[in-house]
Amino acid sequence: MHRFRHRRHTAATIAALGVLALAVAGCARSGDATDPTGDTVVASPGITDTTITLGTTAPLSGNAAGVGTCAVDGAAAYFAMRNEEGGFEFGDGKTRTVEFKKYDDGYDPQRALANFQQMQSGDVFGAVMSLGTPTNRAWREAAIDAEFPQVLLQTGDPIFSDREQSPWQLGLLPVYQQEGEAFGELLAASTEDHKVAVLYQNDDFGHGYLEGLKSAITGADNVEIVAELSYEATASEVTAQITELASSGADVFFNAMSSLAPLMIGALQQADAVGWHPSWFVPSVASSPAAFLVPSGVADTFPGIYSTASSMVVGSPAFAADPEGQVFLDALAEHTGQTEPPAFPQCLWSWIGASILEEAFTKMTEPTRESFMEALRSISGFDAPFLLEGGIVDTTHDTLPAMSGLSVQKYNGTGFTIVDAIG
Repeated sequence: MHRFRHRRHTAATIAALGVLALAVAGCARSGDATDPTGDTVVASPGITDTTITLGTTAPLSGNAAGVGTCAVDGAAAYFAMRNEEGGFEFGDGKTRTVEFKKYDDGYDPQRALANFQQMQSGDVFGAVMSLGTPTNRAWREAAIDAEFPQVLLQTGDPIFSDREQSPWQLGLLPVYQQEGEAFGELLAASTEDHKVAVLYQNDDFGHGYLEGLKSAITGADNVEIVAELSYEATASEVTAQITELASSGADVFFNAMSSLAPLMIGALQQADAVGWHPSWFVPSVASSPAAFLVPSGVADTFPGIYSTASSMVVGSPAFAADPEGQVFLDALAEHTGQTEPPAFPQCLWSWIGASILEEAFTKMTEPTRESFMEALRSISGFDAPFLLEGGIVDTTHDTLPAMSGLSVQKYNGTGFTIVDAIG
């Protein structure tokens, strides 16, 4: 089987006296090691010679439970599979299994902060694959203060991949601005004139997508934004906004909406109900055929629904042809509650993230959080599973996430086909 391969130290200053100091200094933790000079390296909390304990916070209940559970399950299945195969080889010569602790935040920032505090006090080495922009932002500064890894996050917020602003963070997915730019570039390259109506989530998520779109169409005389409305992430519907935007006469709808199924399904159905059938551009997190498009019952009434992707879609021909596709599905079925092919892409994304972690482990020469961050940020040209053709993982850029390659794709009735033009 293909194995998907593949300092500041958090040590308290010991101000002690006499024999007691010697006794404390001699009590090495099971994860302690020596560096090339012979000095003892004090292991960070959450790692021993045989295990490393990782945590994650995600909405495992509430409206976002489906996507949140998927964000956890992909990594959980990968870790369990590799643990059964003998564990992960680390750069310090040790083989360790991963203990993965899952915390439910219900997509509530304050609960996410409380979850971080539990992880920090509960001997967790670091947090990985946590989902959500507001929930991850809620404890970013606290993680920095604690020098606690908060990495491979399932959010496109660029702040998490800015090394200067976020030295203990790293994003997994392309940033929101990249997706918005990809849509804008497609429109600007069109041979036709386009009027665009915009609906965006009134937070960093929505603002990022809109920023990218506007940047890409600046100077393009064939693209005009004719209407622009926002909605709050706590909204239960966007019926009024869709009705108002329909009156704009736009032939393109740029819908910067996150992965709350009732809102996306309701937006599609309302547009159809008022007879507005533009081409749609939707974020990758809200593009699942099984979770959003098919359940709406009206996706085929629009001339085109476009999204972006950096990895395969479960159920696509490319995924079915990949020899590791069945390995992924079998591991999910065996180790999680995902007994059917997952509807949300986050299952696959977190599996990819776990493979990136494995690559970082092989470069980690000391059992410390600092060594881990150095290893994670040194990955270049890594061929992770399920990336689209030409996609690689590179964590060495100061302002980019681990996955930064994007392709625009169009819904074909069952899945998506990569395109280079609108139409």
